[in-house]
Amino acid sequence: MKALIAMSGGVDSSVAAKLTLDAGYECVGCMMKLYEADGGCCSADDAMDARSVAFGLGMPFYVFNFCDGFRKNVIERFAEEYLNGRTPNPCIDCNSYMKFDALLRRAEELGCDKIVTGHYARVEKSGEKYLLKKAADLSKDQSYVLYRLTQKQLGKVIFPLGEMTKSETRAIAESCGFVNSHKKDSQDICFAPDGDYPAALERLCGVVCPEGDFVDVCGNVIGRHRGIIRYTVGQHKGLGGNFPERMYVLGVNAAANTVTLGTGDRLFSRELVAGRFNWISGEPPAGKIRCSAKVRYRQTEKTAVAEPLPDGRVRIVFDEPQRAITPGQSAVLYDGDIVLGGGVIVENGDGGENGEAREEGLAE
Repeated sequence: MKALIAMSGGVDSSVAAKLTLDAGYECVGCMMKLYEADGGCCSADDAMDARSVAFGLGMPFYVFNFCDGFRKNVIERFAEEYLNGRTPNPCIDCNSYMKFDALLRRAEELGCDKIVTGHYARVEKSGEKYLLKKAADLSKDQSYVLYRLTQKQLGKVIFPLGEMTKSETRAIAESCGFVNSHKKDSQDICFAPDGDYPAALERLCGVVCPEGDFVDVCGNVIGRHRGIIRYTVGQHKGLGGNFPERMYVLGVNAAANTVTLGTGDRLFSRELVAGRFNWISGEPPAGKIRCSAKVRYRQTEKTAVAEPLPDGRVRIVFDEPQRAITPGQSAVLYDGDIVLGGGVIVENGDGGENGEAREEGLAE
């Protein structure tokens, strides 16, 4: 069996390569060159680290230039979402369009049976279906950003770190003498390594957003904003102005070029609708299901009812109100440690006061 190892230059993918080699696979290391500028991932230093590990393990190593696809499918999508008043997660698009689509196709061209990454998640087969499961180390679990994986893709991927803790990973790297054994984890989006997303959009896509009005929940103008790409639901820092009480972003209206502000109690809602929904099993349930769900990466999932809608979207109603459900982010469903699926949030609440959700027909 032959495996293509996606290597970022970090410790996780390096140890994933070592474990795959130990498992008896014929391994080929590669780095995806996604972004041309220095800084963030894919830098020359990262490539040197990945190449050093691969050569030390006796593996061939290649760098694949996927910059054009990354710009089209990740950076430009990121910009479009922000310009439409939503807050996207580009790492999910990168996994969906690049690592488990473009790179998987390249692996097949090279005659590789499997693709391997350093994600902390697990894949198991149950009958004729593959399951995507949380990592054993919940503090490192990355299943949230993998919810778009299909049955075909799950049959092709290996996550060697799924049963491990980060400390165990670093211990293996140290024992092997990897040059990156103490390298820090990357925390920021690769094309905005300083965390300044508006500046990145202006630099990479020429995005310039005009100033506009801050409005209250009644539509009254209460100040001026610096461009809608600088605001996201739940934000309270950087608003400026002398408001009589602490204010938060409640919503962004791209068509009107307004940002709605209000008090923190108005951030809570129980209901959302998610589109572009992917059910891991390949098919939606027949009706409403009890599950747990999370609406951002670092959140602990909360109990909810999920209802597939006729148009393919999914309505999710939480047992308790959730703070700052944000259009553009993803809602991911779980049954214990099994990922059921997920989609992009397109609506939060039902427009009622404080976003209170409808409850008709949702009893267990």
